[in-house]
Amino acid sequence: MQEKIFIMAAYLVAVNVVTFALFAYDKYCAKNDKWRVRESTLLIWAAIGGSLGAGAAMEICHHKTLHKKFKFGVPFLFFLHIILIGLLILNPENFLEKLLKGLIK
Repeated sequence: MQEKIFIMAAYLVAVNVVTFALFAYDKYCAKNDKWRVRESTLLIWAAIGGSLGAGAAMEICHHKTLHKKFKFGVPFLFFLHIILIGLLILNPENFLEKLLKGLIK
């Protein structure tokens, strides 16, 4: 069980670092009139576990803070991720089994 939690933590750290970097890079591109990162790409990275990195980048870089899908979507995803992580910690074996069975069907 400890191994699964370690793998999940490493995954979340990596995804959040990449998500933060993507948001920061998009802000850099916006300021310097360069090709931008697609909004769908930013939202996908936030959805797959990078909501904390996305929220941090939005605050630190002041980026995408006026777009409603980011302003409300990223906090919603963060809340959803907290719930999923809580379920994983409280009942890791049963939660993962049910989640995987639901995805495979």
